[in-house]
Amino acid sequence: MTEITSKLSTALADRYKIERHLGEGGMATVYLAEDLKHKRKVAVKVLRPELAAVLGAERFVQEITTTANLQHPHILPLFDSGEADGFLYYVMPYIEGETLRDKLNRESQLSIDEAVKITTEVADALDYAHRASVIHRDIKPENILLHDGRAMVADFGIALAVSAAAGGRMTETGLSLGTPHYMSPEQATAEKDLTNRSDIYSLGTVLYELLAGAPPHLGGSAQQIIMKIVTDEARPITELRKSVPPHVAAATAKSLEKLAADRFESAAKFAEALMNPAFTLPTTQAATVAGAPASEPWTRLSVLGWSVAAVAIIVALWGWLRPQPEVPKRVLRYSIALPEGEALVSRFARLAISPNGSRLVYIGESDGARRLWVRPRDQLHATPLAGTEGADAPFLSPDGDRVGFFIGRSILRVASLRGGPPVTVTDSLVGVAGASWGPDGFLYSDGSGFVPLVRVAATGGVPQWFTTLDSAQGEIDHVWPDALPNGKGVIFTVRHGLNSELADIAVAEVATGTHKILVRGVYARYAASGHLVYVTADGTLMGQPFDQDALELRGEATALLDGVALRSTGGTLVAPDLTVSVTGTLMYSTGAGVRDSAAVVWVTRDGTAEEVDPGWIDRFQELALSRDGAQLAVSIATSEESQIWIKQLNRGPLSKLTFDGVVNIRPSWTPDGRSVAFVSGRFSARDLFVRRADGTALAEVLRDEERQLQEVRYSDDGEWMVYRIGAGPTSDLHALRVGVDSALVELVATEHQETEPALSPDSRWLAYVSDETGRSEIYVRPFPNAAEGKWQVSTDGGTEPAWAHSGRELFYRNGRDELVRVEVLRGATFVTGDQQVLFSAREYLSSLFYRMYDVTPDDQRFVMLRNLGGEDAGELIVVENFFEELKAKVGN
Repeated sequence: MTEITSKLSTALADRYKIERHLGEGGMATVYLAEDLKHKRKVAVKVLRPELAAVLGAERFVQEITTTANLQHPHILPLFDSGEADGFLYYVMPYIEGETLRDKLNRESQLSIDEAVKITTEVADALDYAHRASVIHRDIKPENILLHDGRAMVADFGIALAVSAAAGGRMTETGLSLGTPHYMSPEQATAEKDLTNRSDIYSLGTVLYELLAGAPPHLGGSAQQIIMKIVTDEARPITELRKSVPPHVAAATAKSLEKLAADRFESAAKFAEALMNPAFTLPTTQAATVAGAPASEPWTRLSVLGWSVAAVAIIVALWGWLRPQPEVPKRVLRYSIALPEGEALVSRFARLAISPNGSRLVYIGESDGARRLWVRPRDQLHATPLAGTEGADAPFLSPDGDRVGFFIGRSILRVASLRGGPPVTVTDSLVGVAGASWGPDGFLYSDGSGFVPLVRVAATGGVPQWFTTLDSAQGEIDHVWPDALPNGKGVIFTVRHGLNSELADIAVAEVATGTHKILVRGVYARYAASGHLVYVTADGTLMGQPFDQDALELRGEATALLDGVALRSTGGTLVAPDLTVSVTGTLMYSTGAGVRDSAAVVWVTRDGTAEEVDPGWIDRFQELALSRDGAQLAVSIATSEESQIWIKQLNRGPLSKLTFDGVVNIRPSWTPDGRSVAFVSGRFSARDLFVRRADGTALAEVLRDEERQLQEVRYSDDGEWMVYRIGAGPTSDLHALRVGVDSALVELVATEHQETEPALSPDSRWLAYVSDETGRSEIYVRPFPNAAEGKWQVSTDGGTEPAWAHSGRELFYRNGRDELVRVEVLRGATFVTGDQQVLFSAREYLSSLFYRMYDVTPDDQRFVMLRNLGGEDAGELIVVENFFEELKAKVGN
């Protein structure tokens, strides 16, 4: 170990264990180290002493924080930075693999497909950083890592941080920022204010080398190379490699233009050109690239002739090129048909449009499973996206090339629309109803259950709470975020109750997470025209000017259109089908606004349905059948509240059981059939109450816990109550012996979410739902000693377990929305026999959190809630050039 390495090891001993020297760079020495806190391998990069002496620690660390905020799949993130005993250092992940330089040293040239793939991935990273106003300044093969088949850009923003920290003293170090072969002409001539087009030139140089085997400009010294960059044209790439396709050659040539303004305006445009076989250069530009520049000197006569001709041409062209008054674009409306087999499905957010409006991503079904479908706007059919089985709630990246989605209630994944397997961002619960990809590289999501918003880096990590519920204002949920393009705020919906009428549109400040209410409404999106568009509880789309810098509404709200379909499940509103592109394409689905109108029905084992009481239709949320089958408890939602009602069977009267509070849900009968327990939010927190079913006594508090109570089930003998407690990322199962225990008995309490407990009739077995695999599945444990065993019953998704009264069968709803019967064999341990699909349950209401059906005493029928809302009965409407209408009706 050298003296410097030994000194560095001592300086960083409390955080990092230096293992070995990895290499030298232009500005830093690189070491492999172990991050002692997080138990991971990292690369510690230490700035050269002469550079550190000029910079100063405080300014460098301050400037490098910009890099720490870059979160992108093709950018190597910054873990840490600082000063220790005179060393200035920064820490990045240690990537197993090689640099692009290593690959070039070994292979000299790459295949055209691989060269284009690497370049487009780097361009994707550059475009993201450029939109965050970060210029790399040192794109070269040494700073491009190859890991698991994808490119990752290292040292992002380091050159910028060094330059900013050093100010005008870089000459004192004897170093220059950038590597001569890959410098843009403006960088080579030391222009101070570089733009994103400088990085585009550097990337074009890298692509040139990947294809030709050498950069476009070579020389015996740095001065010679810089002189050629400034004065010489690059040889056309096709002269060195004839197999390069014309569009790739043209894109490469455009990226290497001397004048920055002649290059691509963005790295995204560069990537698009490389992928577009139809891309060509303008005729004059192509001629310059293809042939040598004219070498004959102009004579005085030719100059004079040109001058006269130029004047004539300018006069003639003035009539064509003079500024014309801007003509508003025509607003177009039409419906879009989704062919049979490609229809929208899902209970949650299910529709997203790319920023440029060119393609639709939505949740459809294929081979019996939900998955993402992609439909280009100019195509008649959609194509399923591989690897997205079980997907919900799609949302697109700001560049439109990637889509995020949820699997179950725990896993958040990102897939490239250009191909490749999805990447898991986190397997810790972040939500399922909706999400948005912020320009800061964070994914903002609503949490599963009644919780505030969370956020997680797109590159992976642990989700963190973003907003806070204001219980003093009656807030019970934050949902459907929409990150503003300037990165300063996030629009979302605040729920004050389960129903759509009790909701507001709010905005949260990204820097602090604090939020404020903007307007009454149920769902909102930001329009790039400078407006907020939002849906009211009656399905009207409103528009109002919105200042995204001040996070404030301006002017007056104006009605734009009506008939936006409002959908719900289990009595709770879910995200409407409404999305708007950055370029002004609006897409929404129509409907009459009926929300979860349902009928209570008997369903036999073969799927035959009969209404319990013909004409009894309402906004039912949950139900529970008494043990003798003579009474039915249901929770019914109105525009203001949800209450528990008791129905006498068959076809008897309906009476109201609860009157207090706005949330009264999840009824459960006591074994004797005399009383109903239920969850109520009448005291702000959710507690457990019980009341006699005939209404002859007041409701009593049955259980008050510090964590919110979510549901309860009784054992058949009345000795036990099983609870679900908690919300958000975790909820746990506990039990209590009635009249015996004062403290709860822990059954299943993990970092995952356990829901829907169901005790077998003999109280030997506990069936429940857990998302520990990333998807909801049915499990069974011994009761009450739940730690003594565990058996997984379902394998393709499972919710809503219910025992047959005989104890010989267990029913559940599988991932294909079918009701399944499982044979339970008697014995000393839990053993299952045959599994049989009874019937499709797709037309009946379901829930991820509570069983939405019950079993009759003879085990031959089920009481279920048949959905009458017709969520797909309307049309999917497209409005092109919507911003023109928005500005005309609402103003700016």
